[in-house]
Amino acid sequence: MKLATDHGGEGERLLALLHGLGATRHVWKPMLAQTRWNGRWIAPDLRGHGASPHASDYSLAAHADDIGDLVNMHAPSNEIIVLGHSMGGAVALKLASGAHGFVPKQVFGVGIKVSWNDDDLAGMRKMASMVVKFFPTKEEAVARYLKVSGLHGLIAPDSEDASAGVAQAAEGWRLAYDPATTSVGAPPMDALFSAAKAPIGLARGVTDHMVSHEQLAVYDANARDLPGGHNVMVENPSAVWDWMNF
Repeated sequence: MKLATDHGGEGERLLALLHGLGATRHVWKPMLAQTRWNGRWIAPDLRGHGASPHASDYSLAAHADDIGDLVNMHAPSNEIIVLGHSMGGAVALKLASGAHGFVPKQVFGVGIKVSWNDDDLAGMRKMASMVVKFFPTKEEAVARYLKVSGLHGLIAPDSEDASAGVAQAAEGWRLAYDPATTSVGAPPMDALFSAAKAPIGLARGVTDHMVSHEQLAVYDANARDLPGGHNVMVENPSAVWDWMNF
């Protein structure tokens, strides 16, 4: 799986940035613009998202294998930090096991939904089976992308970052991500933490309604509430850097 990837920086350390469900690698631009990281970094579109190919397997293991391959392609490092948002955070927790090509020095997950009920799971299954919807104009597709990704009001509709979330086909404009990506389901938090060989830190935006502080504290007694919402890395990138202490 050849993932569309942005990369930069230099040095011995490597930071892998993993976006959430339905989003793209562009959500990390506000953080990277602050140049708070001293080292190399990679920010891929996960399989089935953005400019990366669609696939038949969207399990956490498949995503983690992709990132393991990508990390080793960008020169192995003894100091690999992984930061994932939402579903990308669950992929980061999967990588903490060291079973996908490297053992991270540190794993950070922000905005991971850790508590799921039957309605949540049924909704995900329904979304995974949905037929792709096409829009007559790019503007309509972008508006839909910004709404479903929670980025409405955070990035400009006419920006490159917004355009990355849509794609054009013969039938019209569509969201770039494959609806089947929602088949990833709920992260098995107990199993992920049991298998982890790297230290894990969890956080959420304080106004994020997808996960509560109490739910995160079950897995990380030092879980942090950051000033912002679900996409806190876009809304308040400094708060994420401060939490990571880089």
